[in-house]
Amino acid sequence: MGGATGSKRVPRAVREQQMLDAGVRAFARSGYQNASMDDIAELAGVSKPLVYLYLNSKEELFTACIRREAAALVTAVRAAVERDAPADRQLWSGLSGFFAHAAEHPEGWTLLHVQARTHGQPYAREVAAMRAEIVEFVTQLIGAAAREHARGAARARTLAGTEVSGLAHALVGAAESLADWAGDGRAGGHSAQEAAATLMNFAWAGLGNLLQGTGWSPDRVG
Repeated sequence: MGGATGSKRVPRAVREQQMLDAGVRAFARSGYQNASMDDIAELAGVSKPLVYLYLNSKEELFTACIRREAAALVTAVRAAVERDAPADRQLWSGLSGFFAHAAEHPEGWTLLHVQARTHGQPYAREVAAMRAEIVEFVTQLIGAAAREHARGAARARTLAGTEVSGLAHALVGAAESLADWAGDGRAGGHSAQEAAATLMNFAWAGLGNLLQGTGWSPDRVG
């Protein structure tokens, strides 16, 4: 029987994802400066010219890796939120999704939280945009919690928009730090749910006091 028996052609989208997988791994492990296109091509199982054909340059590959990992993290957080649950459960489930994704994709987390932030403003801006999206989402959850509390409490305090935004920034910053702590082994095997509960115990009780009008003030010290 005639005819060639060569290997099937890999679709462009699949091949590109293989290159991005290799790029994330190389950049996370070696850093942007030390990761070479030769290494990335070898990890992806393709030739270096093909990497350049698909992604043009090392800079564009790095940017594409950052954007993919950032989008995946935001999607994971949003998908984890239990939409019909009480506000505290929604926030806990979103945090659980954040910690689970960071734990399941440690190289992606390293790329976003370490490499992208330390190799120039264009890359740092990509991560800042992702962080702003997560902060806005958390702001909405905290705002919903405040409204929920106001409906069920006789002496509920209304939070100003700047307070809600500040709380959201603080919570996201704490989550990032806790993800680093969990990722380097200091957590002693804590699950994503346990890490989220740790942060909720730190933040939610204080938020509850704030909503009840018993927030901390330096005037009350001493």
